[in-house]
Amino acid sequence: MVDFTLSDSENATRTAARGFAKAHLAGAKAIYSNFSSPAERFQSIKPIYAEAVKAGLLNGQVPAPVGGTSANLVEAAILVEEFYAVDASASLTIFATGLGLTPLALAYQPQFKEFMDPFLSGEGAPLASLVFSEPAGVANWLEPGAPGLQTTAYLDGDEWVLNGEKLWATNSAGWDFRGADLGCVVCRCVNEDVVSKSSHPQDLTMVLLVTKADIERSGEGSFEVLKHVETLGHTAVSGPHIKYTNVRVPAKNLLCPPGTGAAVVNHSFEISAMLVGAMGVGLQRAAFDAALAFSRDTRGGTVPIGNRQSVADLLINIKMRTDTSRLLTWKAAHCLLAGPGEHEQRRELSLQAKIFCSDAAVQSCTDAINAVGISAYNLDYPFGDLLNTAMVLPIFDGGNIGIRRRALQSIFMSEGYQPWLTSFGSD
Repeated sequence: MVDFTLSDSENATRTAARGFAKAHLAGAKAIYSNFSSPAERFQSIKPIYAEAVKAGLLNGQVPAPVGGTSANLVEAAILVEEFYAVDASASLTIFATGLGLTPLALAYQPQFKEFMDPFLSGEGAPLASLVFSEPAGVANWLEPGAPGLQTTAYLDGDEWVLNGEKLWATNSAGWDFRGADLGCVVCRCVNEDVVSKSSHPQDLTMVLLVTKADIERSGEGSFEVLKHVETLGHTAVSGPHIKYTNVRVPAKNLLCPPGTGAAVVNHSFEISAMLVGAMGVGLQRAAFDAALAFSRDTRGGTVPIGNRQSVADLLINIKMRTDTSRLLTWKAAHCLLAGPGEHEQRRELSLQAKIFCSDAAVQSCTDAINAVGISAYNLDYPFGDLLNTAMVLPIFDGGNIGIRRRALQSIFMSEGYQPWLTSFGSD
């Protein structure tokens, strides 16, 4: 029989996450909202991030086989939900480092230990970033015949030379805006011997490990922040427009050689898709809790407005979406690692979780606003912030329309697709 009871380890993760959120995230907005620029707001949360490092929250996002303490992805989903239910903006910086380390964990070899170790020490405030998105867009980055990524690298002796611009890569500029401690930079190889073998973007895609030391060694002007992007939500997050100019990276920093990078990047984003689902759960939970508390007021009537059918129906819809989103996210997290099925189909539920939960979060925040009425427009209440935060979920980490639904379409139309394999096992 199906049992959704959390294990002792999963319950411990939930308890620890709630404790950290209450102690450190609950007051985050009061800190970063004092600053007018996105750069200042981002830098203001560094002490909170350092506490997260000290609490083992970076280790907890790294799989145990490569030195971390993560036991399963369900625990990761629980952690994300608990944090996002309290403060999404400060939380995303923590989870973005986890995403930044994911390609390294997936392609890990003993020689890459030096790159992972700083994030497992429990000290300081090291930032990692998966540096992927580009100003011209990446929805069609692997389309045959297309130019592919515009960030390029070529091998010059025993060094790779990196050039190009990136945008939206959380944490990519580091705390001082001179580069992250570690960037997993996704780029296109332009060496003539490699290009001559294939013109397919997938065959040219590679991943370089770029450290802050590499940037410093490359000299003045090798790394620039062209713009700090001001966003509607996640207002203390840094995902700037950056530029690499002849950054020289040792050959040993090649994490994924040309032809192998795309698969690792796609797998990384399959894991993050499930985690975006968990973000949606956290936001819906916060919206429901706030709307429910408000609904206990009579608002000048004879009974609490939650007793009015119109308000109650909105609350019911939010609660049902939240619970449904959570169960789908947990199932997706379990399926990614444990199956059933091969990896190609295991990722289906993760894609579904990203699409369903992100769309549900926007609708639930809107329903909460409608339940509360004009008071929701008052910044003393959280509803505007929740909606602004939720709005990005369907369009970041692979937009639902241009990327995530197209991936599901590809799965559906693949030869031998079994529609209910991830639900019941073999049909």
